[in-house]
Amino acid sequence: MQITVGISDMKVSKNPADVLITYSLGSCVGLAIYDPVARVGGLVHCMLPLSKIDPERARKVPCMFTDTGVPLLIQEVLNLGGQKSRLVAKLAGAAKLLDDSNTFRIGDRNIVVLRKVLWKNNILISAEETGGSMARTMLLYLDTGRTTIKSKGVEHDLE
Repeated sequence: MQITVGISDMKVSKNPADVLITYSLGSCVGLAIYDPVARVGGLVHCMLPLSKIDPERARKVPCMFTDTGVPLLIQEVLNLGGQKSRLVAKLAGAAKLLDDSNTFRIGDRNIVVLRKVLWKNNILISAEETGGSMARTMLLYLDTGRTTIKSKGVEHDLE
């Protein structure tokens, strides 16, 4: 069953029939993590890098922010039986959209924060497709952990 992960949202699953999908990863960052032994995984779609700009909002919608959404995703996958030492992390997004002057650098900042959170949790990134100027759709197949990216009508494996 296809399960949509909205903007500022996260979903986790251990059902091998599930496919988690998030659309329109522009400057937002998408992170898929998967435990190939326990066959559990999750996907988060974070908009902004740091929750300190709006702590109240972060409390209500933690997945809006990379620094609060990513740790929550990790914890939820662990709660389903995943083990941190086995987690495979793949990320996409962080494009430069609507910021031609590169003033805000939201995508770049999202990636820096994401890498820092994963590093603190001793989780390595196995694949990524970030930057550029196009929006991406990211899919995580729970039966195998296969992660794909779709953009401009073409889908390919993220390896």
